[in-house]
Amino acid sequence: MDWKLFFTAFTMLFLAELGDKTQLAVFTLSTQSSNFMPVFLGASAALVVVTFIGVFLGRLVSNYIPIPILHTVAGILFVVMGFIILKSSLPELSKFFRW
Repeated sequence: MDWKLFFTAFTMLFLAELGDKTQLAVFTLSTQSSNFMPVFLGASAALVVVTFIGVFLGRLVSNYIPIPILHTVAGILFVVMGFIILKSSLPELSKFFRW
C-alpha cells in the first residue's frame, strides 16, 4: 500500500469536511437521538459510497482524458466555484462590513 497517498487522501478529505455542511447535518442528526451509532454508521457508509464513486469515476475518466487536462479543468472549476460562492456571500458580508 502507498501510505503517503493514503495519508494525503485522508488529510485532504478530513480538512475539507471540517465545518462542511455534511458535518453540520450529522451534528444536527445526532442531537435528535440519544443513540449516536445509527447516525455515525449511516454517515460513514454514505461517505464511503460517495468516495468510491469519486475514485471509480476518476479512474474511468482518466483512461480517456490526459491527467494534465483533468488537473487544469479541476483547478478552473474550483476557482469558478470559489467566485460563485464569494459573489453569493457578498450581500451577507455587507451586513457586517461597511464597504
